[in-house]
Amino acid sequence: MVYYKFMKRHTIKAFIYKGEKYYIGECVDIPVVTQGKTIDETIQNLKEAVSLHLEGENLEEYDLLPNPSIIITIETEPLDVKT
Repeated sequence: MVYYKFMKRHTIKAFIYKGEKYYIGECVDIPVVTQGKTIDETIQNLKEAVSLHLEGENLEEYDLLPNPSIIITIETEPLDVKT
């Protein structure tokens, strides 16, 4: 029988989507949610919120390597495709 160890990750997955009034940034891997008036502001807020959430934490508990980066998927407005 083969056992696989969980590999430590270099990245945290997140996505940004348009709410009613603001853009919402939400992490998939850790419980972090933030918002901003623009996509750029939301990205900055997301980075800050993730840093604050992980500050002083044992990253191994999240299966993360030191200094992880964030991979962000952005949902855009629906396309107006004429068929």
